[in-house]
Amino acid sequence: MLRSPRDFFKPKVVGAPEPLREIPVLPSRMIHFFDPSNPKMAVKVPDIAKTVDIMLGNLEDAVPIDRKEAAREGLVQIGKNVDFGNTQFWTRVNSLDSPWFLDDLIRLVGEIGDKLDVIMLPKIQGAWDIHFADQLLAQLEAKYGVKKPLMIHAILETALGVANVDEIANASPRMQGMSLGPADLAASRRMKTTRVGGGHPDYVVRTDPDPANPEAPRPTAQQDLWHYTMAKMVDACASVGALPFYGPFGDIADLTACEDQFRNAYLMGCVGAWSLHPNQIAIAKRVFSPKADEVAWAKRVVEAMPDGSGAVMIDGKMQDDATWKQCKVVLNLAQLIASRDAEYKALYGF
Repeated sequence: MLRSPRDFFKPKVVGAPEPLREIPVLPSRMIHFFDPSNPKMAVKVPDIAKTVDIMLGNLEDAVPIDRKEAAREGLVQIGKNVDFGNTQFWTRVNSLDSPWFLDDLIRLVGEIGDKLDVIMLPKIQGAWDIHFADQLLAQLEAKYGVKKPLMIHAILETALGVANVDEIANASPRMQGMSLGPADLAASRRMKTTRVGGGHPDYVVRTDPDPANPEAPRPTAQQDLWHYTMAKMVDACASVGALPFYGPFGDIADLTACEDQFRNAYLMGCVGAWSLHPNQIAIAKRVFSPKADEVAWAKRVVEAMPDGSGAVMIDGKMQDDATWKQCKVVLNLAQLIASRDAEYKALYGF
């Protein structure tokens, strides 16, 4: 039996903060991952935090088992000692079926619950996972006097999770957003690729043979393995006001393909992507910020149709309420980014 809608925005635990009515929409072009157990990486956090929209302390994959506790304690110290300013501070905890998950939440919420903005949960299978984490977070927020509700970000990296994506999106007012996790998802689906995100040279469509020259070469076009899943995730997030992200692009050296994959995600509605290496930060910043000419065009349309009603002709192109809405999406994003980033404020002319 479902909970009454009247109870959805009531605290689940006495003393826990009231759930959010709306997810804050902030510049979120890149989620930059760092390993808190790595001293060389940890010491760079204050400087890198000034250059990114989101800093995420990773406790899960890429952290060896013998460094799990060191990563957790390193993140606690970073959370206590680093001033993140207006950069969001996230963590990815270990999966719900791991022996570290419970201690991750208890320790982090207890020590730096008011500094953290979002808890990223890996390998989410269905709404039941979100309900469990939601209830546990409410218990810990009440126990440790956390004043603002921690948000949840789910990674779609199992076939069952993708099948249940709409229920996951609707599972809690804490749902900040979702990320596509292509590597684990590929394994879960038994996909025959060993790449972390991006395309595959064998995933192609081929033109028909030329009847006049059947032996002539037939051009092919490489397709996007992740198009369907990304679209499904974007729709689920948009339907509840949550934010969709592309996840990791594993080939750190292939900056061109990384930019292509990020741009596909941007055009489809994602607000940002993960950056696993500093050389991906600039790519995400560039790709997930609207181009200056697009912003200039959006300004023209909105100025010509201030309330979005009616229809006008601009440069021989008809503009109506639908194109006005599209332009508002671009303009609102540009204004959001300009409020944080002086470089783009100047570029957009705000």
